[in-house]
Amino acid sequence: MTSRDARAAEIGYCVGMMPAFQTSHAARALRPGPAPWAALGAILACLGVIFGALVAHLPDRMFVGAGRAMAQSAVAMQMWHALALLVLGISGRAPRLCAGLAVGTVLFCAPVYYTALTGHHPGPIAPTGGVLLIASWAALAVVFLRAKRPEPS
Repeated sequence: MTSRDARAAEIGYCVGMMPAFQTSHAARALRPGPAPWAALGAILACLGVIFGALVAHLPDRMFVGAGRAMAQSAVAMQMWHALALLVLGISGRAPRLCAGLAVGTVLFCAPVYYTALTGHHPGPIAPTGGVLLIASWAALAVVFLRAKRPEPS
């Protein structure tokens, strides 16, 4: 480890020891170290904005039949699930559910984009992603229902 790496690690350690960085959810995501689900949520949101712009501005001839509407639905699904991953990733809760949301989003949206542009249906990939999304949301509801509520003081 170089002296520069050691200094960066020392600064990261000091920042992590500050009381504000120990209690704030947003600060926890900014603290040195991986926040893979929040990062993946941000990447999916970034791609959602790009795909949304493409869907809005590509000429009609690029889409098959109702392909533009299909792609708009996929963009909306991608953005909502990107935001969910961002929030869950920052909170650090339910990492397995984050995995389900991430995989489900990709498995659902990618084939819908493909079908919207080519007219070819790639098989049961999108329904599999949809089922995974439904299962992940249902499991998240169970997590919240089982969570212990703080006692009023």
